[in-house]
Amino acid sequence: MASFSSHAKADEIVPYTIVGDGIPQSLTGSPGDAARGRALVLTRTTTCILCHSGPFPETRFQGDLAPDLAGAGNRWTVSQLRLRLVDASRFNAETIMPSYYRTDGLVRVGRNFAGKPILSASEIEDIVAFLATLRD
Repeated sequence: MASFSSHAKADEIVPYTIVGDGIPQSLTGSPGDAARGRALVLTRTTTCILCHSGPFPETRFQGDLAPDLAGAGNRWTVSQLRLRLVDASRFNAETIMPSYYRTDGLVRVGRNFAGKPILSASEIEDIVAFLATLRD
């Protein structure tokens, strides 16, 4: 079990605890909004859709470098989804997926993201809520 914490601002990491292969507790203390999560997944600024494809018929040019998001809610628990977004390198040290909620030990970080997470705690929770709805 690992714990991480800091004095939380919008662009800082809030405390969370990794248990096994996931983060069981919400980063915000409440569930995310699946509709906002879907919008975040489909925006090019999060880069999700650049590598992943999914059940998004309205979105052209979906990626094929990473697993299809269809059925993500069947393949992974909410806890596992949360950790995959927070720090995918915990599952595969060679992954090209960004650690969306980590600031330490990173290389090649853009100036806009130096010292702060790519996504906020609420954005992580929104995406987790959406991915959990994707069932076969």
